[in-house]
Amino acid sequence: METTDFRRRELLRLSPFVFAATIPALGSPTKVLTPSSGVGVFDVRTFGATGDGKTLDTQAINRTIETAAAAGGGTVLFPAGNYICFSIHLKSHVNLYLSQGCTIVAAESPLPRQSSGYNGGTYDPAEPNTTYDAYQDYGHNHWHNSLIWGEDIHDFSITGPGLIYGKGLSFGAGPGRPPASAGATGRGFGPERPAAAPSAPPPRPFNPARMVRGNYPMYQAEQAGVGNKAIALKNCYNVELRNFSILKGGHFGLLLTGVDNLIIDNLKIDTDRDGMDIDCCKNIRVSDCTVNSPWDDGICPKSSFALGYNRATENLTITNCYITGAYRLGTVLDGTFKKFDGSEQDHGKVGGTGRIKCGTESNGGFKNITISNCVFEGCQGLALETVDGALLEDIAVTNITMRDIISCPIFLRLGSRLRGPKGTGDQSTVVGTLRRVLISNITSSNTAAKFGSNITGIPGYPVEDLKFSDIYVENVGGGAAELAQIQVPEKEDAYPEPGMFGTLPAYGFYFRHVNRLEMSHVEVQPKALDLRPAIYTDDVHRADFCFITAPTQPRAFSFNKSSDIRVLLSRAAPDAILP
Repeated sequence: METTDFRRRELLRLSPFVFAATIPALGSPTKVLTPSSGVGVFDVRTFGATGDGKTLDTQAINRTIETAAAAGGGTVLFPAGNYICFSIHLKSHVNLYLSQGCTIVAAESPLPRQSSGYNGGTYDPAEPNTTYDAYQDYGHNHWHNSLIWGEDIHDFSITGPGLIYGKGLSFGAGPGRPPASAGATGRGFGPERPAAAPSAPPPRPFNPARMVRGNYPMYQAEQAGVGNKAIALKNCYNVELRNFSILKGGHFGLLLTGVDNLIIDNLKIDTDRDGMDIDCCKNIRVSDCTVNSPWDDGICPKSSFALGYNRATENLTITNCYITGAYRLGTVLDGTFKKFDGSEQDHGKVGGTGRIKCGTESNGGFKNITISNCVFEGCQGLALETVDGALLEDIAVTNITMRDIISCPIFLRLGSRLRGPKGTGDQSTVVGTLRRVLISNITSSNTAAKFGSNITGIPGYPVEDLKFSDIYVENVGGGAAELAQIQVPEKEDAYPEPGMFGTLPAYGFYFRHVNRLEMSHVEVQPKALDLRPAIYTDDVHRADFCFITAPTQPRAFSFNKSSDIRVLLSRAAPDAILP
């Protein structure tokens, strides 16, 4: 039961509406929050949850949520404790409030070829969706097989400073498990040793090169009863996710599909796959978040075909976020910030993905997006991709600092993978568009030199209307002269990744199939002499390069099959006009 002091501390953290409703009760010496209190707060312990870290609390928590929803809404309160759960069901008009010291722990999924997980439990079955499975991977197409999920609901939230720990979730691995001697990850977050694998048939042999995510079982996501997302929402609106943390979020810390009027604020996510996927959503604000995702994307807007029709992700703001892939799982949340070092403990595997990326799923397209005031560290930088026949347009990126980028600081790709059902929307025969992108006030230091920044369309479908300004890139350099002669393959239908073309013939910016480009006040400086050009164009038409600074030896620019080019007022080269 709760004391007055405890209630006062917790209620001060709740919404103003709930706090106002509970003020009269503060005078009672040991007033208990119950459904009959009339204060709109429903304590999960009142409904039977223990928070003892041993008992399955799923039923008690779902009962609390259902009671709150039946009462017209309210706050479901999680006091401090460890609540082991399988699937928790969200409801309209209900706020889950995770108190300081509260951890919702994802119960252990069934191991390969077993029918149940922790204490005989399972996650909710993945809903049948075989019609769309061909157009994006399994994780994108299912929501119910999650720790916390909601579908076709509205006006709800998850708030509070507590933690969601996806201990028993799959990150998408196949059968097998790590050895029992594998080390824990992160001060305070070392998971328990997994249960023994079934004796017959034997699990797939353990591959240490794949298992770099700590001492966790490698649950198979497609297996019945396995959970593979921390939070999954489908077809919802008026949603707020604020202030909590996620450790080890499974395939997705957040999978948000068809969610409109969405606020994501002040989350800390330290995870083994994607931090948050914002898929086919409208009117979204992501602010003040920290994401460490060494092996996959950090913040990833998408526009897949998972809803069964094309829907753009639009009117999106991402601001004041820290994105990294440099740190071992759990060490950002626990404050130790331990980087990968290639040691035996890391199995020779360095992470580093951890980026902001629009794509790869791009059936519905992206429009009206701003990304500002963000810090990238030890990751793959910014990626804007449309390869499935849709548009990507009206994008503004500004005030970004990058350090230790392992591939392209800036990667823009218009391709023709066209992974979507034939004859729907823009799919199957029409390549999309990538246009009207403004990128400014970018600084990137200690950047890998192999790729430079990579901006490419495909023959007949150029990237259009780009403006780059006030950019400083310091890269490692060291490229040999023969690299400038590389003939870059087209790979029109390939999966888009910064390294998809291999080493590029420029160390600063590589532009191919681009119309109407402006670059001004851009400086590229290699730390070691690089014998490739700083800026390379191939099939670029109507481009202005003003106030460009780069080493002039052997040359700063290489213009190939390009026309209507102007170089003006630049230290990198004399003024010139190429008709």
